Amino acid sequence: MTPLTLLAPMTVANLLTNNNAFGVQIAAVEKELGYALPAIPSSQIILSSADADTADRRQQISYPRIAVYTDRIVNNLREKFRTQSGTASVTIAIAASADLVDQVEQWMHFYIEAVTNVLRQNIGDWGSGMFFPGTYEVQLQPPKPGGSGFVQHANVTCVVSVSNN
Repeated sequence: MTPLTLLAPMTVANLLTNNNAFGVQIAAVEKELGYALPAIPSSQIILSSADADTADRRQQISYPRIAVYTDRIVNNLREKFRTQSGTASVTIAIAASADLVDQVEQWMHFYIEAVTNVLRQNIGDWGSGMFFPGTYEVQLQPPKPGGSGFVQHANVTCVVSVSNN
């Protein structure tokens, strides 16, 4: 059995990559605004909790990218007779880089919108005892020098209800 700390982020990564869901959301933004965004291919949506500096050193990973990981499990035994009932907190870490500060900031807002659109489209039962109620939190960091000029990071964190034996 896959540990919940891996299963939850794998499920989120699959939501983003299955049927190119994230890419479809980006294409919709591009069509609506007539604005081209750098694509984030499925190969750049990874399972990793490595910090930005460590990820930057991995040559096979570049910008823009998305890293998905579990940052917290709470087993508060809400349900009697279950070995695990509580929550799993999954973070979707988005990183982008551009030559200009304005450019990277604009891209980041659209990437966040695309990720949260995929989450909103997948409210409900995720299988394997996981249920997503639809709530999430976005934390946006200011751009800083790095990458190809400037780099910006944002975290979208969703809390999934968990109930299993």
